[in-house]
Amino acid sequence: MDLSNLHPAVGSVRPKTRIGRGAGSGKGGTSTRGHKGAKSRSGYSRKIGFEGGQMPLQRRLPKFGFKPLNRVEYKAVNLSDLETLATEAGLAKITVADLIAAGIVNGKQPVKILAGGALTKKVDVEANAFSAAAEKAITEAGGTVTKL
Repeated sequence: MDLSNLHPAVGSVRPKTRIGRGAGSGKGGTSTRGHKGAKSRSGYSRKIGFEGGQMPLQRRLPKFGFKPLNRVEYKAVNLSDLETLATEAGLAKITVADLIAAGIVNGKQPVKILAGGALTKKVDVEANAFSAAAEKAITEAGGTVTKL
């Protein structure tokens, strides 16, 4: 047996229905489109969200909230991540470049240090932003905080 012998199962493939080819075909006249209305016309394309004239869902639901256009979204880095980076790489000063090199951040977003986990080593940290608890934990461990 090889690929040249393969055929679909008997009855699984049917010929394509040719519509609009005369009354004798059984699919002539309206060509399966019904009578009148937008969907029967040539060139019809339904708008996204159109519900046949009924008020569309996106207009029925209430709108709420506010999304500022100039919102700065930070990449969060926990103190536990700084601790592991400092021990594995033997760093006394951690910059954003070190975090990018370690694969913790991608460099496209500003970095914010958060107080997740514990920091026992004395580490000088450079980042775009710090939470108050993270800043306190770094200074208590003997390190310094530098905002970029």
